[in-house]
Parts: sequence; C-alpha cells; structure tokens
Amino acid sequence: MKGWVERSLWDVVPRDHRDSPDALRRRRVVTVGVILLGSVVLAVLLRLDRGSLAFTATSLLLAAVWAGGAFASGPLHLGRIGTGDDTGERLRPVLAPFLIGAALAGVFVAGALVVREIEPLADQVRSVLGFATEGNLAVLAIVTAVNGVAEELFFRGAAYAAITRHPVAWTTLAYTIATAATGNPMLAFAAVVLGVVVGLQRRASGGILAPIITHCTWSLIMLFALPAIFGA
Repeated sequence: MKGWVERSLWDVVPRDHRDSPDALRRRRVVTVGVILLGSVVLAVLLRLDRGSLAFTATSLLLAAVWAGGAFASGPLHLGRIGTGDDTGERLRPVLAPFLIGAALAGVFVAGALVVREIEPLADQVRSVLGFATEGNLAVLAIVTAVNGVAEELFFRGAAYAAITRHPVAWTTLAYTIATAATGNPMLAFAAVVLGVVVGLQRRASGGILAPIITHCTWSLIMLFALPAIFGA
C-alpha cells in the first residue's frame, strides 16, 4: 500500500515535457488571459439563481473557457505512473486515481458527519447543497463532471505547465482563490485539500489524466452523498 501511494502521489515519472522559451511565454500569456476571462464568467455565474437554466448554461460556458484555454495554451499530456515491478513499465493512471478519489470522498463524508453537528458550518454546507437539490439530478451530475474535467485541464494542465517553480502550491492557491470567490469557506477548504492531492498526482505522473479521474470521482460522490447526510 505504501509503495502504491508513493507511485501515485510522490514518485516522479521521468519525462521531458519542457516547453521552449517561446512556447512557455505563449502558454503564460494564454493562461493569464484565460484566468481574466474565467473570472468575468465566474462573476456572472455567482449572480444567477442556482438551479436555473441560466446558471446551468453559464456553468457550462465557464467549463468551456477553462477547457478551451487549456488546449489553446499548448500541448497537454495524460501522464503515466510506474507499476512497481522490476520491468520499469509505466501505465496510464486509471484505477489508482479512482481509488484515491473515492478514499478522499470517504474522508470528506466522515468529516461531514462531524460538521453537520456544528450549526454554523452545517449552514455553509447546506447553502452549497441548495444547488444539488434543484433541477434534474442527472443534469447536475453531467455539469459536475464536465466542470471537474475542465478545471483540471486548465489548473493542472495549462496553469501547471506555465509555472516553473512550486507549481503544486501555486496551482492549488489559484484554484482555491477561484473557489473562494463563491464566498463559502467550506468550498474553499475543500479546494485546498483537493488541489494538493491532484497537484501531487500531476507532479508524479506528468499529466492530467489522474487529476481528472480523482476530481470527478470525488465531486460526483459528494454530489450524491452530502444531501443525504445534511438532509438537504
């Protein structure tokens, strides 16, 4: 188990994904521009009624901004992790990030059982869950998954590649600031924890596949589990 966790989150797989100076400069310019555009769309999104058609459409527009900006910034890589055997074989990370996402969700579910007994914090969570109890649940699941993929494409794809020093810390900070714009401290806290985990996966594997799978697994479990815990 220890070796499995180390390969998934810590051991860096050798690769050469370095951009040329011109490509890195272009990636940084695109990344900054997308952050500014995404901030505008996010500001509009936060003014809309959760669960409304406009809210859903704007959420998908924001996802399109993140994803489009990621692909426009330059090459993105899926990444690989070691198998732990003597062959030195490296595989696309699929099962490991799924299990990590499920385990992370389990930790949050356990924490939610405690938080629901603390009324001020429980109210913060219920304010988020208002979105999860309005509209069609299947549509909400699709929107949640699409946004999870788009956020990882940008923050652990384009933004991570644009930062040459301490990218895990800086992309976690950027993701947390974007999430904190909602004004909900519980969401910001979740962004810090999730950001560190997927950032370490990005660092270890050299790609976006592991962060995407973990993010989507975690967020979809939360979408279905939290309303049941908080009676929303």
